[in-house]
Amino acid sequence: MGEDAAPRAHSGRSFFGYTRSDLSPIVDPAYRATQLFEAVYRQGIHDFERITNLPKALRADLKARLDVGLPDVHRSFDAEDGVRRRLIRLSDGELAETVYIPDGGRTTICVSTQVGCALACGFCLTGQLGLTRHLTAAEIVAQAVLVRHLDIANPERKDGFNIVLMGMGEPLHNYDNVMRALAILHDPAGLNMSMSRITLSTVGLLPELERLAGEHLIPNVAVSLTGATDEKRNRWMPINRAYPIADLVAALGRLPVRPRKKIMLEYVLIRGETDTMDDARALGRIAASLDTKVNLIPLNESPDLALERPDRETILRFQAAVREHGVPTFIRKSRGDDISAACGQLKKTWADGKPEIDLQALGVGGS
Repeated sequence: MGEDAAPRAHSGRSFFGYTRSDLSPIVDPAYRATQLFEAVYRQGIHDFERITNLPKALRADLKARLDVGLPDVHRSFDAEDGVRRRLIRLSDGELAETVYIPDGGRTTICVSTQVGCALACGFCLTGQLGLTRHLTAAEIVAQAVLVRHLDIANPERKDGFNIVLMGMGEPLHNYDNVMRALAILHDPAGLNMSMSRITLSTVGLLPELERLAGEHLIPNVAVSLTGATDEKRNRWMPINRAYPIADLVAALGRLPVRPRKKIMLEYVLIRGETDTMDDARALGRIAASLDTKVNLIPLNESPDLALERPDRETILRFQAAVREHGVPTFIRKSRGDDISAACGQLKKTWADGKPEIDLQALGVGGS
């Protein structure tokens, strides 16, 4: 992680941008930082005065220095399939999107890493926004803590969730803040998130992928390909003009992968554009050369995109053609598309209107 990450990541007074070692100038002896992490992240206490195993003077000092409150929810939307999309109001009034995705006994929290996105992929509504700003590490961590607090009601499931960095933004474009957030989420005194339960989705920024390969903490990696030839990918993903497929494949080949884990190639199927059998065979060759798995994503349609998803027969035929190369190939089920919460749909839709949840009034909001 870059040496300049710490001062940029604290988001002012927000506790959620601090690692335990960052707290050493504030709390002494060091074990108090562990008590503090356990109270906030494990017990869900968002008021320093209620952390009663800390000395009263320390609690007062912490309250004067740090803000342990969660961001307010500007608006929330519930899908028929149980997905919940939340517009999170940040300290400067900007909005970020966070999605809660229940799936039987498995829960996933999809978090954003930027407000908007600069990469301008042709099938993604977030890219239409452009980039407003990076999120701080505190703002990234707080999304996961917020959704855990509001949506995972069963105490026995509080730690049993996955995180995907697949919301608004390109995670590797905000590298230092994302890596700091991962370190905080991973801390065994806090949420204790294993890297095997965190997935980072990227378009493939090569310099940052090279940096990631040398990190101590490396999450699961999913790479948005959507175009198995440079000609196709140049059209849909402008980043390919800087980092063509051959260079991307070489960089991915140097990325350490844990045993029994594979890099995921994500591929959006667009009718008449990326869904031909030639596309499938080219994708299969790339995936086989990397020993990866493939996640096919039928386009999530929108009135804002003059594009269509292929019919089911085409999707299944495409999957079969990729599988002929010995590649595990899956079709992602669209979740939350009726509330604009599906992959590629996060565009702060329906942001206008009265805020729905004031966490400060509930005793867990920011000061």
